[in-house]
Amino acid sequence: MFTGIVKAMGTIASMETRGGDVRLRVESDGLPWSDYEVGESICVNGVCLTAVELHDDGFDTDVSVETLDVTALSTLAQGSPVNLEPSLSLGDRLGGHLVSGHVDCIGKVVDSHADARSVRLAIELPDEFSRYIARKGSVCVDGVSLTINEVSGNRFELNIIPHTTEVTIIGHYSTGSIVNIEVDLLARYLERLIGKDDGGLSVEFLKEHGYA
Repeated sequence: MFTGIVKAMGTIASMETRGGDVRLRVESDGLPWSDYEVGESICVNGVCLTAVELHDDGFDTDVSVETLDVTALSTLAQGSPVNLEPSLSLGDRLGGHLVSGHVDCIGKVVDSHADARSVRLAIELPDEFSRYIARKGSVCVDGVSLTINEVSGNRFELNIIPHTTEVTIIGHYSTGSIVNIEVDLLARYLERLIGKDDGGLSVEFLKEHGYA
């Protein structure tokens, strides 16, 4: 599990095709790599990946064909900047929201403009995922936990403060940028519970008890 609070930015040092999969080498001087071990999970642009080799300045990881097909990692190239977050330890601060590192869909930045000292982003995502997006709710974009400001159809808007643009790859976004989206886990589970037909949680139950 992760929090969506990026710990460091890194750079794709190399990409090597291996039997259809891809071996990535990620370099970053922002994390103490000697503290980690092979087999640990590291979130790269919102995707949970396994460190298969560690170096003084980063790590290697394998990316499967499946992961390349369903995430924006396929758009990376040598030199691309990436967001990095190691997995949570018990007792760590939960500064963002619970993030699994399992990307739900790919989104696209359709507008980016200055809003006072912040940046206002508008992102479109596939229609079938728009039901998980709610005003003032949480969303994970390329591994960054963010609060949704406005929602309109399959488009949502975010206000990015200067600190976030400085310490994450969001500062590199422009109109047309492709991003990884993970919706709020709570929205996923709530949909599953409400949709049960076996006498479980229902919309009627929530209304009856004052929750809807």
